[in-house]
Amino acid sequence: MDSQTSQPSQASQSPHTFQVDLRGLVDLLSHHLYSSPKVYLRELLQNAVDAITARRAEQPDAPAAVRLYAEGGTLRVEDSGIGLTESDVHSLLATIGRSSKREDGLQAARSDFLGQFGIGLLACFVVAERIRVVSRSARTPDAAPVEWTATDDGSYTVRTLPHEARPEPGTTVHLVARAGAGEWLTEERVRSLARDFGSLLPYDVRVGDEAIAELPAPWDRTHPSPATRRVALARHCHDLFGFTPLDTIDLNVPLAGVRGVAYVLPSAVSPAQRASHRVHLKGMLLTERAEQLLPDWAFFVRCVLDTDSLRPTASRESLYEDETLAAVREALGERIRSWLTGLAAGDPERLAAFLSVHHLGVKSLARHDNEMLRTMLPWLPFETTDGRLSLEEFALRHPVVHFTRTVEEYRQVAPIASAQGIGVINGGYTYDSELVEALPSVRPGTVVSELDADTVTAHLDAVDPAEELALSGFLMAARAKLDPLGCDVVLRAFHPLSVPALHLDDRAARHEQARADAEEQADDLWAGILGSLRGSAPRARLVLNHLNPLIRRISSLRDPELIGTATESLYGQALLMAQRPLRPADSALLNRAFIGLLEWATHTEPGKDDLR
Repeated sequence: MDSQTSQPSQASQSPHTFQVDLRGLVDLLSHHLYSSPKVYLRELLQNAVDAITARRAEQPDAPAAVRLYAEGGTLRVEDSGIGLTESDVHSLLATIGRSSKREDGLQAARSDFLGQFGIGLLACFVVAERIRVVSRSARTPDAAPVEWTATDDGSYTVRTLPHEARPEPGTTVHLVARAGAGEWLTEERVRSLARDFGSLLPYDVRVGDEAIAELPAPWDRTHPSPATRRVALARHCHDLFGFTPLDTIDLNVPLAGVRGVAYVLPSAVSPAQRASHRVHLKGMLLTERAEQLLPDWAFFVRCVLDTDSLRPTASRESLYEDETLAAVREALGERIRSWLTGLAAGDPERLAAFLSVHHLGVKSLARHDNEMLRTMLPWLPFETTDGRLSLEEFALRHPVVHFTRTVEEYRQVAPIASAQGIGVINGGYTYDSELVEALPSVRPGTVVSELDADTVTAHLDAVDPAEELALSGFLMAARAKLDPLGCDVVLRAFHPLSVPALHLDDRAARHEQARADAEEQADDLWAGILGSLRGSAPRARLVLNHLNPLIRRISSLRDPELIGTATESLYGQALLMAQRPLRPADSALLNRAFIGLLEWATHTEPGKDDLR
């Protein structure tokens, strides 16, 4: 191979510069990076605030003022910041992404700045067709003011101006609205956006003559008493989020550079709903939809805060997920946890009001946090046979804390267990059974026991053997009728008298029934596999109440067909009372029993047994 052909050509080694289509880039910014054109004003405020911060780093007594004037589709923004020289303009405004804060030894103060000057001005093209910048440097007082004028086609001009064009250091930005964007540069819209973005900025920011900043922040203001402070913060919450909070929680974490407040929602929300919070970065509103700021379990609060430690994403409209954010999230979660423990220790009435609305969130927290479990578990409300009680109250009433794992089981046994003096907690709701089982770890000596069908049956009074023997024919016919459904029939005496029959089963019995149903519908191979899984679990039971007058009349029947119809009716009624989901076989049984009773009721054959 020829040696010259193996050498890269001189032309291929020469550097090339990317050509940027500014209109295409502006379209990319407006449709994909920024959520709304309104961010243009935030970028202008950021540039102005950063310029003042840079000047004060060198001249601590320098003025700190930002003025915005909107009129006739134009906007003028003046600041008393560090300003630019002609070389600064060429370097910063002609190169996208370059930041003045990286130059002149100010890298150490980088955390004090909010944005990048070039990118910030570029964002203004979202609403403007022409941008004019007039600036005078505070670092080089003798330098002439410089003017940079750019249009949205990507062209720009730079020229120096007489000293009188900008007597004092600082920068003035002029915007001329692009077609269709004039509403964004009206005085009313500019004032609204400036107030939204800049209400916590530490400098004198005004739209016309109206001050925008409202310092100190609502959570830092002094009040005559804690009560008046709560009222003032509640008003702030209503103005900001549109609701009056149940309570307020201070979020002061100095080590994380965070100050703010969390507002407790006055109504329950789904734990799966992502909460949105307002976050200010060094006084400038960063986002009002920060979802990852608090732990997932803290879905019952909305917060607003100011921070100087969190890192924004490229669009500066959300937070960057990193170790700092994780640490802040943990610290804020600890503040909310401390508020809860403080209520438990010193303000049970406010705690009860909170738990009546947000018990699900606290239950979720208690499952994963041992300290919160010990503090809050005795206070959490549960559905019980004694009404809605805390575990502490329930344990004081009952030596054994019985619970069910499903709502269906609770509905089955609750009326009967209550009549027998057995207290039962419904553990079928989210987290409840796990928390009830954890009660002994919080309240030593407490006995917790799962309540099943056998336990309930054992508490029901047995019928006199002679009476049960006399009814053996009736019981045999009833058992034969329900045997295909996987249900036994037993006779007991229990209260309340108004309940004629009780359907009892447990999870093992339900699993066995489900297996048997599947086996009936399967092919030979699958049926053989399911048959090998047959268990020895107890079957469901239809417990007939010997004290009930209707059961006494039914048990005196002699007609096997009528006994079967009556038994099916009692079985169906017991299922409905327990609010159990009906299988197809159960629905068919109910229809069959209903028709059978109608046929019997309208039958006029002499000598027919009746139930009257």
